[in-house]
Amino acid sequence: MARGWESKSIEAQQDAAAKRYGAKKGHTLSVEDRERLRRRRVLELARLRAAADLERATAPAQRTMLERALADLDREIEGLR
Repeated sequence: MARGWESKSIEAQQDAAAKRYGAKKGHTLSVEDRERLRRRRVLELARLRAAADLERATAPAQRTMLERALADLDREIEGLR
């Protein structure tokens, strides 16, 4: 239940940010642009989590997996710019 509420809150914050961004630029964002912005934010949050997990990881296999995940997330984020 809390997770659903949190997701709705994040979605509302992202919509508000997208509207502010559009207002600053003098136009509204297209559906595709809003989705790309949302996807990028989700990936950036996932990257922050993976980086934090990597700092705490002690097992070599877990560290390797997290390093690969970070590299994949970096590539995906870069593709959305």
